[in-house]
Amino acid sequence: MKNESDRLYRLEREHFPRLLEALRQSGYRVVGPTVREGAIVYDDLHTVADLPIGLRDEQDGGVYRLRRRKDQALFGYVVGPHSWKKFLFPPRLRLWRASRNNGLLQIEEPRDETERLAFLGVRACELSALAIQDKIFAGGPYVDPHYQTQREKLFIVAVNCTEPGGTCFCASMNTGPKATFGYDLALTEVLEQGRHYFLVEVGTPQGRDFLQQLPHQEAGAETVAHVDRLLKKATRKMGRTLQTDDLKQVLYDHYESAHWEEVAQRCLTCANCTLVCPTCFCSTVEDVTDLAGEHAERWRLWDSCFTQDFSYIHGGSIRTSAAARYRQWLTHKLATWQEQFGMIGCVGCGRCITWCPVGIDLTAEVHAIRQTAQPSTQENP
Repeated sequence: MKNESDRLYRLEREHFPRLLEALRQSGYRVVGPTVREGAIVYDDLHTVADLPIGLRDEQDGGVYRLRRRKDQALFGYVVGPHSWKKFLFPPRLRLWRASRNNGLLQIEEPRDETERLAFLGVRACELSALAIQDKIFAGGPYVDPHYQTQREKLFIVAVNCTEPGGTCFCASMNTGPKATFGYDLALTEVLEQGRHYFLVEVGTPQGRDFLQQLPHQEAGAETVAHVDRLLKKATRKMGRTLQTDDLKQVLYDHYESAHWEEVAQRCLTCANCTLVCPTCFCSTVEDVTDLAGEHAERWRLWDSCFTQDFSYIHGGSIRTSAAARYRQWLTHKLATWQEQFGMIGCVGCGRCITWCPVGIDLTAEVHAIRQTAQPSTQENP
């Protein structure tokens, strides 16, 4: 007899809306992919009609376009410029505020403004990104209380990718296209011969409870085998690849490579790559006050290692050139991140390639660095 965790279920398309209804009725704010200003972004979902039904995305270096599909797939696209981190690690968060009343200083700690969020449509690479953020914000001795509280309330419905995008390379990073952990429910959408259904995998008891509220049946062996073939085909269709063997040492050995300057000739240091990245977590702190000095606030804001001020210390910035800032980003993401957190900081979602205005391709730059004839002998940065 199969264990409950090994069982796979079939959910017909006509019953899918009941999942959203069940989540909303349980008090969750359901967030997922929807279309705004010509891109697929993550925002509130009230009904299935809010999803990008029948759309696909074309992605390449510096290129993103939505196109109409020949079917009515609910999840026939990959990822847009948004990542889920904006809900757990918000771009702007007030840390405290203070007021002066009758000469007395009163400091007000932030109220708990976290919500019960349900993420719908989380891809496998994004689950890996969440796991990385978990380690950063909740896995060490210094826990981010806002992140931890919001994360504990989270319900995740993952969606496996059967059609990767032009800049995807999750297979190279072992983060996809199939979700293997970190979800309450995982869906694989199937459209074939006039049939439209989802193969459902249960990840947690809470996920099982929600599935029990929906009409479903145990999936047959033929359905499971068909989905397995779709996922294996997706693995072979990745738009990009990245060789990760000895990657850390390759980047250390080429710390003084002339290629960094070549990239800098194209890089705008606009910080798009860090803002769309699902794992980047650079931030700054900003204090604001009114003109009378009666009210003050401290805010945490997203920042980027591509800004010159980010490396500013007494006497000036450490990384004044575009080459130094690009090198810092790439070597941290792929090399020193391993020293810091025991893993690579890239999940292969391809956002940094798609949303770079000049189409700088992380996978191509690493390949070019590997081809450099004479690596330097400098020690680790």
